[in-house]
Amino acid sequence: MTAGETRGGSAAGANAVDPGQQALNSKIKRVAAASAAALVVAQLISLVQTIVLARLLTPTEVGLFAAGTVLTAFLSDFSEGGMRAGLVHRDVALADAAETVFRGTIGTGLLMVIGALVASPVIGIVFHSAEAGAIAAASAGSLLLYSLINVPEAMLQRQFSVKRRLVVGPSISISFAVTSVTLALLGFGVWSLVIGSYVSYVVWVVAVWAITDWRPGRGKFTWSMWREMARYGFPLVMGFVGTRTRQMIESVVVGRGLSTAALGFYRYGTRISQIPVNVIIDVVANALFPAFSRMSDDTERMRRNYLQALGSVTLFAVPLSGLIIAAGEPAVVVLLGEPWRGAGIAVVAMAGMGLGKAFTCVSEEAIKGCNRTSLLNWYTAVEFGVGVVSLLLIIPFGLVGVGLAISITQLTVGIFCLYLAKGVVGVTFGQIGRTVVPPIVAGAVAVVAVALLEHQVFHSDTHGIAVGLGMLVVDTLAFLVVYLLALTAVAPAMVRALVPLLLGRRARRG
Repeated sequence: MTAGETRGGSAAGANAVDPGQQALNSKIKRVAAASAAALVVAQLISLVQTIVLARLLTPTEVGLFAAGTVLTAFLSDFSEGGMRAGLVHRDVALADAAETVFRGTIGTGLLMVIGALVASPVIGIVFHSAEAGAIAAASAGSLLLYSLINVPEAMLQRQFSVKRRLVVGPSISISFAVTSVTLALLGFGVWSLVIGSYVSYVVWVVAVWAITDWRPGRGKFTWSMWREMARYGFPLVMGFVGTRTRQMIESVVVGRGLSTAALGFYRYGTRISQIPVNVIIDVVANALFPAFSRMSDDTERMRRNYLQALGSVTLFAVPLSGLIIAAGEPAVVVLLGEPWRGAGIAVVAMAGMGLGKAFTCVSEEAIKGCNRTSLLNWYTAVEFGVGVVSLLLIIPFGLVGVGLAISITQLTVGIFCLYLAKGVVGVTFGQIGRTVVPPIVAGAVAVVAVALLEHQVFHSDTHGIAVGLGMLVVDTLAFLVVYLLALTAVAPAMVRALVPLLLGRRARRG
């Protein structure tokens, strides 16, 4: 039953609590709709930019950029220390908390810049490339820019800001695309990506400060507040560290153990595989965390909304991941060209990332919203342990092994997070199973059908780009039709609830 439904004689009682739920639902829907609109624009820009850059740059050049920025990617999350989430969750002494986080993260950002500069020669040694070391040093300043956006981003997220979704994301995508493509056309090579990244960070800072009404100086920095915020954020930092360390190990293993070109395939393969993840995070998670924070004291309301959110993200994550399995390799070849087939193979191997992240995303936001962040230490340990062990065991299979290790890790972590959230939210394994299993079954049927269509009939990667794209569109439509038909067969009630959801109306039971 969705929020706001009534049954029989309980209508009067339900209506007494409905206004607050309806107001919150309205905010969530506005943010989700704005996120979806912004995401469509950003992903289209990103897709065009990726295609153009793939035609202008070689896999080796993209691999050099991945190697050179592996350190800044690792250090970036330290600058905010998990405190952005603490600000979103907080209800009291907000002005002092915001001032404390702002000053603290700038200080941490400066330390990270110095650390990245000092460590940059190590990157050159690890990847056997002086240019990778130079890129690492040149990219260090982005850490300070990143530290400037934490408090404004948190304050806008607290307010369920629609402008944040409609303005900031597309602005970042456009600035990076225009800068990097222009410079690549002028022959800047890998440095077109470095400069484009800097420009996008500057635009991010300017955009987010332009639309927030928060300004520093309205509160007071205190060490006691810093310690309080740090306690909340520490498990999140450990999660960032675990994830970034695993990703850094993957990059080193691929770049040093295979080749710089393979690292380029890995970079673009990961980028494409993360599209479902970006959809889930941008459209759902950014609205869920502040919403869960506000309903955490109402057990029944929390349980109902958690299952509803989990069902929604699973419904949409399954076809996104399924399409990657069924037609990911030919799609990459059609869009990026034959030299990037290795990235297409990696994309298929990484397809489990989307579904695993869907489970993790909703569960993590619920755990954070209920102020149980210490549980996320277990999530971090599982992600790091499974990620490293699976990578070492499967790396003999090359880039495919790396991709499979990523899929195995994310699916394992996703299932584990469902287990963690189960105790926090108060749901049962049966409720979780009835929510996530039907879409997975329907998706598996659609994957088999479309894989046969693509690989036995179409072979879209053997045709020109226009014909190939047309065939991929047919693949996508066929997948959606088969998916909905299969879902109707295994869970008709879920389809009946999905239709009004797509139409923007609340489902009602008779």
